[in-house]
Amino acid sequence: MTTRFAGETLGHFVAESDWRDIAPALRHEAKRSILNHLGCALGVAQDPAVTTALKVMQAFAGAPVATVIGQGVRLDPMSASFVNAIASNLLDYDDTHLATVIHPTAPVAPALFALAEQRGFSGAAVLHAFLLGGEVECRIGNAVSPGHYARGWHITSTCGTFGSAAGCARLLGLSAEQTWHAIGIAASQAAGLVENLPTAAKNVGVGNAARNGMLAALLAEQGYKAAPAAIEGPLGFALATGDAPKIEDITRDLGTHWEIARNTYKPYPAGIVFHAVIDACLELRAEIGVPPEAIASVTVAGDALLLARGDRVVNNERDARVSIHHSAALGFVRARAGVADFEMPAVTDPALVAFRAKVTAKLDESMPRGAASVTVRLADGREFRKTVTTPRGSLEKPMSDAELEAKFRDNSEIGGFGARADAAIAATWALDEAPDVVRLMDLLA
Repeated sequence: MTTRFAGETLGHFVAESDWRDIAPALRHEAKRSILNHLGCALGVAQDPAVTTALKVMQAFAGAPVATVIGQGVRLDPMSASFVNAIASNLLDYDDTHLATVIHPTAPVAPALFALAEQRGFSGAAVLHAFLLGGEVECRIGNAVSPGHYARGWHITSTCGTFGSAAGCARLLGLSAEQTWHAIGIAASQAAGLVENLPTAAKNVGVGNAARNGMLAALLAEQGYKAAPAAIEGPLGFALATGDAPKIEDITRDLGTHWEIARNTYKPYPAGIVFHAVIDACLELRAEIGVPPEAIASVTVAGDALLLARGDRVVNNERDARVSIHHSAALGFVRARAGVADFEMPAVTDPALVAFRAKVTAKLDESMPRGAASVTVRLADGREFRKTVTTPRGSLEKPMSDAELEAKFRDNSEIGGFGARADAAIAATWALDEAPDVVRLMDLLA
């Protein structure tokens, strides 16, 4: 029996999947992902990083058929997907597949909605394509983790390109072979660097993932081909960007075990690995009951990823969203961690600046990913410790539908769309019954 290449197996999986076989719980999870994604994009509608990207793309855009969320304008599908992916990912408030630290929806959903607007696809078709694209990106991410990220590849941008390509291929009705080629073409376009995380250049990588994946699918639709082993070949994506890829993780239990079902949603607009830090500090503050001035020092212990991401000097709001020190300061000084608490006024707040200086990061290799242990030493010498392994928003403590709706409303208010929030929420929950995405996108325009 001939062994299939990974891309070939994925191509058959995507092209041959039947919406009727998708479990109701997984369909609902797709809608949760979309609701979270759209809210995050609305929340930054007025952010210069989004409006600047829109301005740049408008100068080169084609026929205006796809909505740019929160902007009152339309662009061509590739340009719209680029801007919307940037918006969704901008605040580090979007969803996370914790095993890989991929943010699954931002690189995939914008391309699908843009194509659906252009070609009139149904809401159910978009949801189905999203689940398939998200599954592909997370499985390829599993195969190259953790070496991929450790080498400096921004995994949402890289693997997100595969997800966008697979999802768009499904939406376009490509054959298994064409889908395989779309995924292979995506392998040549997948890029993004961890070094750029404190800047908007990170979000450019996510925007490129959405539009490059769409481009890969459109090229495959017109007959472009890729190398059979574009993923696992000796000079393919996995070995070029990782250490010892686990290729078997791409196809094992495909169709019966869903990685995208392990998606999680953030209660705080910060990197997912900092949520345990925030939770632990909030709990300690409530238990100890002393003012911040009574705290002499704070030690935060966690795994290598936590320290690599978060042991940094905080110079701007992007640093703050990926900072151990700022996360701890918010827990003890402000007792909250909302969107405004990671903006520049908070970065320069003298009380937070002073408290950040009290925080030390420490490596603890025994700690699992996403966990943190916080030790507080008071000025009188007493010590208190709190360890959080399952923070709010994790698989073990997921955000409820009601909490996701509240998050959507908060983001809508920030972006200036509060009056439309309830209608947009209702349209998202009903997306699987909608003949197209027109009404939902009109509410977001």
